[in-house]
Amino acid sequence: MTARISPLHDRHVAAGAKLADFGGWSMPIEYAGGGVLAEHAAVREAVGLFDVSHLGTGTVRGPGAAALVDAALTNDLGRIGPGQAQYTLCCVPDGEADAGGVVDDLIVYLHGPDDVLLVPNAANAAEVLARLADAAPAEVTVTDRHEEVAVLAVQGPRSAAVLEAAGLAADLSYMAFAGGEGQEVTVCRTGYTGEHGYELLVAAERAGVLWDRLLEAGAADGIRPCGLGARDTLRTEMGYPLHGHELSREITPNQARSGWAVGWRKPAFWGREALLAEKEAGAARLLWGLRAPGRGIPRPGMAVLDGAGARVGEVTSGTFSPTLRTGIALALLDTAAGVAEGAELAVDVRGRPQPVEVVKPPFVPSHVR
Repeated sequence: MTARISPLHDRHVAAGAKLADFGGWSMPIEYAGGGVLAEHAAVREAVGLFDVSHLGTGTVRGPGAAALVDAALTNDLGRIGPGQAQYTLCCVPDGEADAGGVVDDLIVYLHGPDDVLLVPNAANAAEVLARLADAAPAEVTVTDRHEEVAVLAVQGPRSAAVLEAAGLAADLSYMAFAGGEGQEVTVCRTGYTGEHGYELLVAAERAGVLWDRLLEAGAADGIRPCGLGARDTLRTEMGYPLHGHELSREITPNQARSGWAVGWRKPAFWGREALLAEKEAGAARLLWGLRAPGRGIPRPGMAVLDGAGARVGEVTSGTFSPTLRTGIALALLDTAAGVAEGAELAVDVRGRPQPVEVVKPPFVPSHVR
């Protein structure tokens, strides 16, 4: 199956990007002239520009659209108002296999009670929208706009200056957005790097113009195009989950410590009974951070061992931290093992136990607000 390409594909090729498949899309992993380490540093110290158009987009519109979304997804839309966005989860409904498992994590943009925009992940967008469409009453329409909308991210301590120089709204509180239907760009104070930043939604045919405009506006602030390699090291340093690693049909919000994104007092959301039962009983495993003082880098799938060499969990994400200059990882550890913060464990790195310390993410301070 041929990978889909971003509206910015030609610009990535011209910039010497290394491209790879990500959720069925050919996306830039890193660019010539610095690679992941330089791109990561740009976001932590100045500003980086990402193409994340592989992320899905869909609209839910009609009388009761927000109520439909609220009754399906985990978070409580009553916590926010129009002009605000919210992180939430689409879980497997009760009565299905893997009930309470995570179909996807996504961002909801609330325009009003009859107008909601969803930004799910690339590989799961079609299923999330199909599930909502199946549950929707006749007067509510769910529309897949994946091919119509491009998503860009401007992230880093100089991101506000870049948006202002580009003539875009920058004075927004965290998780607030400006723009929408009939406006050129929707700007939201969100991101997945742990830095002050924005995500921009624009019509696909206008994406190239906006990309060029942002690079020109940010030249004085040291803006650098960044690929998904740096996006991964940045989000891992923050302990942010990635679907398929820290969240999946087999990994529930309780296990991933994502219960903060669940409206436990809501009367309904998909997977509610299964998740409430697990919460009351206590999850069999929990997500922790691991910091490696040695040279080995923990990688997904590696076993986590206790002092006696017994397996107590598995690495879900692992990388070299450009900020800390050491290996870091996220791992699901068995609750029965009694692991606590500060515990000394090991990761089986190609047959050799690599000492690691158990920590609570984030590994570096958050500056999102």
